[in-house]
Amino acid sequence: MTASTMTGFDPAAFLMSAGLGRRIVKVKAKHNFFAQGDVADCVFYLQGGRAKLTVMSSRGKEATILLLNPNDFVGEDSLAGVPGPRLATATALTQCVAMKIERVEMIRVMHEEHAFSDMFLKFLIARSIRTQADLVDQLFNSSEKRLARILLLMAEFGMPGEPESLIPKITQETLAEMIGTTRSRVSFFMNRFRKLGFIDYNGRITVHKSLLNVVLHD
Repeated sequence: MTASTMTGFDPAAFLMSAGLGRRIVKVKAKHNFFAQGDVADCVFYLQGGRAKLTVMSSRGKEATILLLNPNDFVGEDSLAGVPGPRLATATALTQCVAMKIERVEMIRVMHEEHAFSDMFLKFLIARSIRTQADLVDQLFNSSEKRLARILLLMAEFGMPGEPESLIPKITQETLAEMIGTTRSRVSFFMNRFRKLGFIDYNGRITVHKSLLNVVLHD
């Protein structure tokens, strides 16, 4: 039994305070946490701000595959048995504050602190469920429903805590990438949502809970 276990290890305190093998970093909007192809040698825990995960094809086509919110981890590919290159790029959408945890320290705390490993496992399961839901959404829902779902997720409707209706700045091109359609279709749906009172759109998008009607309606 480790000394920290005897005194009661607090995962939240670990993730909010700098220490051996971990430090707090600030990432400006549009700057990268890491880029595809970089050496995967650390994990980030997002304390504040919003970010996105993108992949680039060999032909130079970029696609956004995940939006990141506070309390999300990113860069967990560094925990593979044999660390390799990053498989995606993590970019700040707004100014972000994150805990950067070196690979060795992350592995140590997972092995020694069950409270932390339990919390991290819950996160990975939730991420897996979200990925499956995204796949089902992509395969079976219309572009309009997919756009509505993405906007609701960004506004955090349907998640614990107070919803955040004013979402971070995001381009229609990025939204189109995420739902697998064209920018013109996104513009068409956004105008429809605005006319129906589901969103307000004047540079920044404000999402109203009534947008759930689009997702729930068959």
